[in-house]
Amino acid sequence: MGSALATEGSLAGQLGRTRRSGLAHWWTIARRKPVGAVSLAVIVVVVLVAILAPYLNTTDLYSKDDRNLKASPSAAHWLGTDEYGRDFYTQMVYGARVTLMVAFLSIGIGTGAGLALGVLSGYLGGWVDILMQRLVDIMFSFPTIVLAIAIMSVLGQGMDKVIFAIAVVEGPRTIRVIRGSVLSVRENVYIDAARALGAVPFRIMALHVLPGVMAPYLILFTSFLGSAVLLEASLSFLGLGVPPPDPSWGRFLSSSATGYALSAPVLVLAPGLAITVVVLAFNLLGDALRDIWDPRLRGR
Repeated sequence: MGSALATEGSLAGQLGRTRRSGLAHWWTIARRKPVGAVSLAVIVVVVLVAILAPYLNTTDLYSKDDRNLKASPSAAHWLGTDEYGRDFYTQMVYGARVTLMVAFLSIGIGTGAGLALGVLSGYLGGWVDILMQRLVDIMFSFPTIVLAIAIMSVLGQGMDKVIFAIAVVEGPRTIRVIRGSVLSVRENVYIDAARALGAVPFRIMALHVLPGVMAPYLILFTSFLGSAVLLEASLSFLGLGVPPPDPSWGRFLSSSATGYALSAPVLVLAPGLAITVVVLAFNLLGDALRDIWDPRLRGR
């Protein structure tokens, strides 16, 4: 009985030390990369706002106050009202949900497909690599926004179309970067050992190559989220993004930038500032992750 209690106490002590060492490790990283830590905090706050949107709003999303059109910020309407008398703070809160949903889904699909194709291209080589890289070169020949506009012009408006367009645009960049990482990983000794033991190529790619490229993939995923937010805002500004009645930060800019820049500046400043902060936070977090995980930059 005493031995069991001693063992249990020893395990609890080890667990406590492990937790403290883990917290100390993250605290060290936060001190080394304070900009990255602040960026992560900003992203967490924005994501929580998007998730808790139904509980953070002050009015119903579609309710109108006909007596207060384009009203200035007040206690009743924290960011004022839009041209239809709708509470703009509520619109911005729900707009965060739509904007982040488009960003995470599009980048998840685009980089996920790019990860799989990049691993195949880099490991198999031969005609698979040649064909895939020529297709990537063709995609790179089009400017990002032009290619996204062309896709939206063919597919039409809709949130699912916007997600697909951004995924197609961001996928080729992932393929190219992951392929370069795979070319380095496949030369390691443990890959040769797996081949010598008779492992088939797909098993080697899944169990040995894929874990070796997850660090650059996560850096790409984080950095591309900022690009997706900006691209969705650009498409919405051009009238090709998320259609009404779904709120979107980019569409707010499109509908208010020209007509209300002077009469109701909050309608322009609030979505513009939100897009700027979120894009900057994603980009700075991606840079911090690169500095932490890249061995060549780890000492900086």
